Amino acid sequence: MARAATARADEGLRIRHVEHVMGTAFSFDVRWPEAADRAAAADSVAAAVGWLHWVDATFSTYRHDSAISRLSRGETGLDAEFGQPAEVAEVLTACAQIEQTSRGAFSATAQGALDPSGYVKGWAIERAAAHLRLAGAEAAAVNGGGDIRAFGPTPWRIGITDPRDRGRLLAAVEVADGAVATSGLAERGLHVVDPRTGRPAEGLLSVTLLGPDLALADAYATAALVLGEEAPEWVCGLAGHEALGLRLDGSAWTTPGWPRA
Repeated sequence: MARAATARADEGLRIRHVEHVMGTAFSFDVRWPEAADRAAAADSVAAAVGWLHWVDATFSTYRHDSAISRLSRGETGLDAEFGQPAEVAEVLTACAQIEQTSRGAFSATAQGALDPSGYVKGWAIERAAAHLRLAGAEAAAVNGGGDIRAFGPTPWRIGITDPRDRGRLLAAVEVADGAVATSGLAERGLHVVDPRTGRPAEGLLSVTLLGPDLALADAYATAALVLGEEAPEWVCGLAGHEALGLRLDGSAWTTPGWPRA
């Protein structure tokens, strides 16, 4: 898990908001130019929050009537005639590509049912941050359960929590325009399943990925956790991505480009 902060002095308009959706807390820290209209800025944040709720309603595997649940049960297809949002096909196509890239360590299918949640949260945050940028935000950090998409003229300092001690930071990185995603076993135990074997991934305690896009970084972090000791070599082959991993014995590894303190 990660948390973001910046040393930049408060200037102009700043909007902070926390929303509970997708079973976790999403926090928004958004800075706007001094001349920004407060009402318009607030509407933009509200629209980003509304988008997250739409994604939850569409992709939640816990909702019997969600688009992904109906598709998984074979009640609908992906064609427009079934009323499926175009985003469903977009997400499943991206998941299929990541499955291939990850040597099968990531999949949108779990126990015979569709479950693209390992990609959807990061993808939703990425879109929310893009919306805020297009709306005129000067800087923003959108954090969903410790996965962060940040941008701004001054780097955000993002602390990566030690999964063995929630009050301690394992590392800290500065991100001017990019994503930080962590997958690990500390909070929910052996909840990440290796789709190649159907058994829980248990080779690493956590993996944090840095990259330009949170949709990919989030999914790649999950795949890296599954890959275990193969993860460092695999991440080195992903253009623009770096990783920090923590083994079960407490020893850490990083890819060569991981930023040094």
